This record gives sequence, C-alpha cells and structure tokens, in this order.
Amino acid sequence: MNKIQERLRTLSPAVLKDIRRGIEKESLRVRPEGKLAMTPHPSALGSALTHPHITTDFSESQLELITGVHTGVESCLEELTQIHQVVYRALGDEMMWCASMPCGLPADDAIPIGRYGNSNVGRMKTVYRTGLSHRYGRRMQMISGIHYNFSLPHIVWPIPGLGDPNEAYFALIRNFRRNAWLLFYLFGASPAVCASFVEGRKHELRELANGTYHLPHATSLRMGRLGYQSDAQSALAVSYNNLENYGASLFDALTQPYPPYEAIGIRDGDDYRQLATSLLQIENEFYGKIRAKRVIRPGERPLHALRERGVEYVEVRLMDLDPFCAIGIGAATIRLLDVFLLHCLLEDSPADTPEEIAAIGRNQNRVAARGREPGLRLERRGQEVDLFEWSQELLAACAPIAAALDAAHGGNAYGNALAGAVAALDDPDSTPSARALREVQERHGGSYIRFTLAQSLRHAADIRRLRLPAEVEDRFARSAQESLEEQRQIEAADTMPFEIYRQRYLAPERLNATPIRRKS
Repeated sequence: MNKIQERLRTLSPAVLKDIRRGIEKESLRVRPEGKLAMTPHPSALGSALTHPHITTDFSESQLELITGVHTGVESCLEELTQIHQVVYRALGDEMMWCASMPCGLPADDAIPIGRYGNSNVGRMKTVYRTGLSHRYGRRMQMISGIHYNFSLPHIVWPIPGLGDPNEAYFALIRNFRRNAWLLFYLFGASPAVCASFVEGRKHELRELANGTYHLPHATSLRMGRLGYQSDAQSALAVSYNNLENYGASLFDALTQPYPPYEAIGIRDGDDYRQLATSLLQIENEFYGKIRAKRVIRPGERPLHALRERGVEYVEVRLMDLDPFCAIGIGAATIRLLDVFLLHCLLEDSPADTPEEIAAIGRNQNRVAARGREPGLRLERRGQEVDLFEWSQELLAACAPIAAALDAAHGGNAYGNALAGAVAALDDPDSTPSARALREVQERHGGSYIRFTLAQSLRHAADIRRLRLPAEVEDRFARSAQESLEEQRQIEAADTMPFEIYRQRYLAPERLNATPIRRKS
C-alpha cells in the first residue's frame, strides 16, 4: 500500500461524502449577432455590488454567477442552472457567450468597466477595474472562466501525516501547480480566438480563416501567453511552502511601489486611474492558477483573514468554460476535479524551489499552446518526460481515490469520470479543445465567432425551455430587490471622503493584525 492509499484510509466515507464545493462562472453578455452587449447590467438582476449570486466581473458586460457551498455535485449544478434561468429571464434578446475567449470586441477603450454605484466600496471596485485596464488593457480582462472552490469538512483536521489545514492546503497547492497542465489537456477548450482579441498585439497564432486565429494543437489559449497573464507578476516569486512565506510574498507585492505603475499615477485631476502603484492593487489582482482562500468579514482584507484564521478552502482558477455544456461545466468534470484535488492533497508534496517554479511555468505554457502535439515532452525534476507517460502515471494514482469516493457515495460516477479522462488521453481528438477546433473548421467555415455564437444560441434556447419553480423565481426576485435596497443603504450611510477611505483600506497594517517579522 502506497502513501496515498494509507492517507486515503484516514478519510472516512462520511468525510468523503461531505466535500464542500462551489462554483463562480463568468460569461460575457452578447448581442444576437455575436457582438459585446454595451447595455448596463440588467436592473432586474439587482445590484451587482450586493447580490449574493449574480454580479459582474471586470466589465459591466461580464456576468459572474456564484453558487452557494454544496456537498452534492448535482445540487451545485442545479443551483448554477437555476441562476442561469433567472439571468435569461432578464436578458431579453441578449445571451451569455458560452466560451472563455471573448466575442467580437469593440475598441479597447469602448469596453465598459463595471459600475457599482457611488458608495466608497462601489467606487473602490470600479477604480480597481480602471487600474486593471491601464495595467493590462481591457481585452485581456474579457476572458472568462470557471472558478471551482474546494474544501474538506472542518471535522477532518488535523489529518495524520498531512497536518493542519494550512500545511495540508499548501501541500495540495504545490502539487496542483506541478500537475495542473493535465487539466489544460483534459478540459482546455480555447484553441482559437477572434481576431479582435489579438488586434494590435504580437502573437504566434496562425490564421485559420478571416477573423479567426488558432494553434493546431492548443488546449487553452486562455491560460497561455496570450491569455490571462501578467508579465509584471511573472517576476513575483511567490512561495507556496507555507502560509508565512506566501503571506510575506503577497505583502511585498501589495505594499512596495512598482515603477511602471508609479508612472501611471493614482489620479488625473478628480479621476482615479488605479487604487495604488504597487505591483498588486489588491489581493484579487494576483493571477494564480489556484489560490488559498478564506471567507472574509465586512471590510476585511483577504490577506489579513488568511494570516489571522488560516486557509479555509482553495480556489481553482484555470478551468475554461465548456462550450458544449449549457452552464459551462458538467458533473463528470466536477468529479474529476474532486479526484484530482484529493490526489494533490494526499500525495507527498516537497517544498517548491525557484527552479521548479520556473519549470512549472514552462510546462503550463507548453501544454496550453501545444498540449495535443504528438510526442510532447515536459520537465519533471530536471528531466524531460513524455506528457502521455506522465499523464498515465497521474491518472493511475487517482484510481484508488475515485474508488473510495464511489464507495462513499454509492455508484460508479467517480470511476466513470476517471475513465473518461483515461479515454481522452488515449484519444486527443476527443478532448474539448480538439472538438471545438474541429467544429470551427468543419461546420463553421473556420470562424470562431460563428461556432461560439451557434453554441451560445443553442444553450440559451435549452435553458429558456427549462421549468423554473415558482418559489425559486420568487426567491431570486426578492434577492434582487433586497440587493438594490442594501446598495441604497450603503450609499446613504457613507460620510467619509473617498480618498480617505482608499488610503485607510490600503494601509499596510490592515494586511496583518500582528507585526510582520522580517528575516535578517
């Protein structure tokens, strides 16, 4: 019996049945012809500032749909489906873009930034997004995806051999980063982009047809060099060896001036250009593929919450929207994520090093751009290894975990999800990226826009046909009205000038309640 199986035996069936999960799904609002919708966030959906389940991400035209925490895969997907139904009732002739890479975009400065009212907290959110637009451009921010939140129940800690939640979750994160390229291969679904996305940018993509660029073996251009990346942050050597080192890395990035961003400045007269001149304006700007997270209290800084009360869950941020699924993610994908994350938790996880961190980045870029290329080789512990062979090893090591989850839940759903991953490894043409590219080429004349528009229209029709229980519709209608009233109350209670609010929120001492000790 290996260490993974030994550690797995310490997790009872009750614990395995009580895994906690939640989903955050981003989607662009688009017009029937596939252009970005320029309309405000629909008022029928309530306040984007305060609604618990329906908000916006970077853009006023970019929806973010948020489920609650679920112990059941099906109940999580049921709630996500219901949120889609509610949204579609407010969209009129608009629809949700079903792919990660954007629709036809207007000029960069015409993309609307999210608006959250005139309260201090609302202005903070808009100024933060304005800062992102100056730092990275608005087009990059229009990329959408799925964030998957995962945790084990509180009763499980400490786990023998794994330690407390901080130790165990950071071990999970290190292994996840080492092996995340496998998820690019299995679930990446962005092998092509609209020409409007790369207009004016240097790139190595190939023209597939007029208006569409691609790479023939790409899995996830979203996660590659043209995607949701930051050259500035690439110099940020964040260590995931423990909470102390991780917190110190982020503290420096949040408090030390960064010359290129100092050149942007904070204000231009009465208009704000960004929140701060540091490498990160706030914690959310850190573009990790996976994050250590904790639910924060009102007004609390996320880094302060982590340092004070430890890691509560992890947020997986690398999942593309599945253009073949009406809600962007399916049950088999969630189950494979659960198996994969448990494997990352239970496997030995040595400390990371700067050399390994660099190799991880190279592997991820290689698989994002060339993941289905026959004979592709990756770096592992200073040696080159065949992607196929490494994938086989990882999936074989996941088999006992899938079996334990099936035993805990009854049935064979987890085993089937793992078998699907093994089949995708044997047949690269069956992966979402290959299927999407094939559809683009064979059925839509090489047009990424026409393919994604056709899929989006089909999904919109399917969701609109679903019956929404009256009690669910009523509950969301109440939530919308309550969120609008909550925003009004927040705005009415504000008396502090915004500049004072901004300075107090960003004060370095608010990132930790205890003095930060520097090693000499």
